[in-house]
Amino acid sequence: MRHRAVLCGCGAMAKGWLRALTQSKVLREKVEIVGLVDLNQATADALAAEFHLGHILIGTDLTEVLRGSRADLLFDIVVPAARRAVVAAGLAHGCHVLSEKPMAATLDEARELRRLATAASRVHAIVQNRRFIGGVRRIRRLIQSGALGELTALHCDFFLGPHFGGFREQMDNVLLLDMAIHTFDAARFMSGKEPLAVYCHEYNPEGSWYRHGAAANAIFEFSDNVAFTYRGSWCAEGANTSWESAWRITGSKGTLLWDGGERFEANVVTGSEGFLRAVGAIAVPEAEDSADTNGHTSVIERFIRAIDAGTVPETDGSDNIKSLAMVFGAIDSAREGKRVTIAA
Repeated sequence: MRHRAVLCGCGAMAKGWLRALTQSKVLREKVEIVGLVDLNQATADALAAEFHLGHILIGTDLTEVLRGSRADLLFDIVVPAARRAVVAAGLAHGCHVLSEKPMAATLDEARELRRLATAASRVHAIVQNRRFIGGVRRIRRLIQSGALGELTALHCDFFLGPHFGGFREQMDNVLLLDMAIHTFDAARFMSGKEPLAVYCHEYNPEGSWYRHGAAANAIFEFSDNVAFTYRGSWCAEGANTSWESAWRITGSKGTLLWDGGERFEANVVTGSEGFLRAVGAIAVPEAEDSADTNGHTSVIERFIRAIDAGTVPETDGSDNIKSLAMVFGAIDSAREGKRVTIAA
């Protein structure tokens, strides 16, 4: 079956989606773009021209374009404040929906979208694309193998200074809401643990070009007595980490270091005597499926595969809402100045 897709939201991020859809052989065979929607008709027209999308419906009214194009898929790339209305419209039309992150602007809206997707018997999944990079999937395999022993903690540092301009620089809780969900979701995925509670300090450092919340430190309690700590800033220039953060993951037998790029260092205890026991290097296994390490493309391919098979995709809203709950738990903790229990 070839799916008919409408893309809603034709700004800069839409280009990444269309590159994935047009460059992947699997997606070219499985998905046909039949409509574009944007509040600004000229923006949608320009995107169609750039990607040579001829003979498609282009408009400013999502419902009209969905109906006129007979779409069965909706790709939602709108700003978070508009997400609830766009996803609801797509589900009401009978579309499966793949949304940009975050899943919703509030946790209550996310729960509502879960109810709507269930009632419509449709998939609503999220582009949590950084779950589909080689490093994250390799580390998950290493943890699952037991080579580090029982997992005890995950620690990560995220320090960058991007000058986006636009809506991000005016957002509340910009780091936690717009970026940290990638890291939080990776910690959940790699560890295989459930988030239970969080204590977070959020602030806006001197010299920040963001209006609010460009930095945060958070301590999460995961299931099975596993800790996850996050230190992050979006206005820290001079010594950038990877966009995937720099990680230290500890187990009862050893430690893994990952720079967020290509460098891994994993060591386990080999000695049984001495004040500091001798350690030896171990290999980090490759990802199980190389098709799952292509970021955005892998997310969309998995989404289509799940729809065709009648299964639930890895980044389905039923899973992703747990990562969103970590974000809003951290925001609530920072606002209230206390430990907060996490409930999706």
